[in-house]
Amino acid sequence: MAVVQRALRLTTLLAVLAVAALGGLGRLYLDLKRAQDTTAAAGEAAQAARAYAADMLSYDHRTIEADLERARGHATGPLAEHYANLAGTFIPQVRRQSKVQQATVAAVAVEEATPERVKVLVFLNTSTSQTGGPARLVQNRARLVMVVTDGRWRVSGLSTLIGNTPIR
Repeated sequence: MAVVQRALRLTTLLAVLAVAALGGLGRLYLDLKRAQDTTAAAGEAAQAARAYAADMLSYDHRTIEADLERARGHATGPLAEHYANLAGTFIPQVRRQSKVQQATVAAVAVEEATPERVKVLVFLNTSTSQTGGPARLVQNRARLVMVVTDGRWRVSGLSTLIGNTPIR
């Protein structure tokens, strides 16, 4: 009887250990899958941010409506609405100054990423010219918050970064 009880205890212990091991393996698989999804999302979002940043930050007084519409096409949510609202104040100012701004992406870096949302830091060289002044070349940074909407990465937030960014 003692041998049977020991065998039963050993079998129960092995079964519990097997279930715990399977649970641990399942958890590791899910963590690995999330990490792979995050890495893929970061790469896709960075590539989209590189493609969109110049469109969103470049304009020409001769084509300003089309430039803003193109930028709006890369945006989603309140940012898309913001581009729509720029027409009232921004267009007359750009035309009055005969302003042309051309942004070129120098580099991008992912700041934070999840499979659903990625913050991308974009380094830009921006050339600006306008009536009555020389052209200026400035190096800028912008942060684009990328989200998937309708199956593609779009910009849900855009902020230009002036000065030194704080290190956390």
